[in-house]
Amino acid sequence: MKVLGVNAVFHDPAAALVVDGRIVAAAEEERFSRRKHGKSPVPFSTWELPERSAAWCLAEAGVDAAELDAVAYSYDPALAPQPNGDVTADAWEGLRTLYAQRAPSFLRTLFPALDPERVVFVPHHVAHAASAALASPFPRSSVMVLDGRGERSSYLAGRYDDSRLEVLATQELPHSLGLLYEDVTAHLGFRRSSDEYKVMAMASYGGPAFLDDFRRAVRTTGDGGFVVEPLDLDRFAPRLADGDGWTERHADLASSLQVRLEEVLLELAEWLHERTQDDVLTMAGGVALNCVANSHLAARGPFDCIWVQPAAGDAGTALGAALHVAAGLGERVEPMPGAALGRTWSDDELERRLRAARVPYEAPDDVAGAAAEVIADNGVVAWFQGRSEYGPRALGHRSLLANPGDADNLRRLNDIKGREQFRPVAPMVLLERAAHIFDGPLPSPYMLFTHRVRPDWVDRIPAVVHVDGSARIQTVDRHDEPLVARLLDEVERRTGVPVVVNTSLNTAGRPMVDDPRDALECFGSAPVDALVLGRFLVRRDARRREVAA
Repeated sequence: MKVLGVNAVFHDPAAALVVDGRIVAAAEEERFSRRKHGKSPVPFSTWELPERSAAWCLAEAGVDAAELDAVAYSYDPALAPQPNGDVTADAWEGLRTLYAQRAPSFLRTLFPALDPERVVFVPHHVAHAASAALASPFPRSSVMVLDGRGERSSYLAGRYDDSRLEVLATQELPHSLGLLYEDVTAHLGFRRSSDEYKVMAMASYGGPAFLDDFRRAVRTTGDGGFVVEPLDLDRFAPRLADGDGWTERHADLASSLQVRLEEVLLELAEWLHERTQDDVLTMAGGVALNCVANSHLAARGPFDCIWVQPAAGDAGTALGAALHVAAGLGERVEPMPGAALGRTWSDDELERRLRAARVPYEAPDDVAGAAAEVIADNGVVAWFQGRSEYGPRALGHRSLLANPGDADNLRRLNDIKGREQFRPVAPMVLLERAAHIFDGPLPSPYMLFTHRVRPDWVDRIPAVVHVDGSARIQTVDRHDEPLVARLLDEVERRTGVPVVVNTSLNTAGRPMVDDPRDALECFGSAPVDALVLGRFLVRRDARRREVAA
């Protein structure tokens, strides 16, 4: 069976291909179009199909569109409410629904050989749930999906057993934890539906001064659902425009929201666990990217293990829809092999790109050791290796790497990327060393939990310690990532510290690099000391010498 999954509603258009139950490719359209989150100038990217990522998935597997057994579309227009047209949001919802209804015809424009009868509409939250539970390494688990909205709901709780979903609770709109978080994000001067992580970071600079107000407005209902009543955010702090400076009251607003979110998630998880008695909770939806809340749930919740899908946002619904349909067709789907599901280039292809760009480069015998030398000398390395990551986190394939021992490297990296200075960067550490340095859920291969930095390490890795003493770590398994493991070994040999700063290889407003050309452009425009492309190394000083000559 060959099933192509497609997300083309709301934001983050993406495609994923499942062949004989195995995930063979998955990619976000932004990596091809170079528009972050795939957002076009209109308010929603509903009109943008993941045409390039879908075409790449098919080409990667050598599959023709005529061979597809199904195309799984992660939105079901039959479940959407009928808009009355009087309210702008309803009008947009109507356009979205109309577009989804016409998806088979639109897909035919991309793949003329596609049989439109093979397009299957998968409910948005079912696609999210499948992206977590069916992609996880666990044959049975409870599952929670929380985001801004699906067709007409914002939450799903249930249980998977042998690839079958039992829905135990949902929450109808307008009540939505995700939309509340979006409202506060916009109030604090950020982009409504893609900058929520900035609010999560800002929360650590304040205290929950308005928590009582949030507790009155946001409540669980005892039946697996919740209520979110309107809040006058101006009462707490004045609305900010993009670029405005924030005050302690703004940080207190962020903190109050974050703490109440954590409390509500814990109450929902306790309700779910009472009914399933499962050991494992799998999670997806945009709210599941809130690593602080995930850690709170892991530490205080009733489940022994929490597994979050690395592309937990809407991009992941392309994968979930494909897995859901494949399982429904009788396939025994395999767990996700990791997040490295995107494009890759051979060393020969990378060298041709370097020659075409007329960039001086080296081919060291030990590229990990050469990169470690730059990092030990307090240089910043742009690191481009293997298949690109699926999801918003750079996990050692498309990364900027630096020395965590210099506190100023936080400011330096935020300057390179054009980010706000209150935002933290993440540490990458070998799995076998992680428990000695960090306290929290292990393993943590996808940067989806925060950990406390142990006291005797705070001053040794100050660049990755957030203001609250936490760090969003990535653990590296030697078996899964031997080259990154070697890099960490070589950095420790030179510095005595088995940790490297890892942040995404991009600059503000741009998607993570994907193609070697993206990497070369980023290196050419940002003050980075070295670029590693496969087995090749480009040094900043070498480029300067060539230009001078």
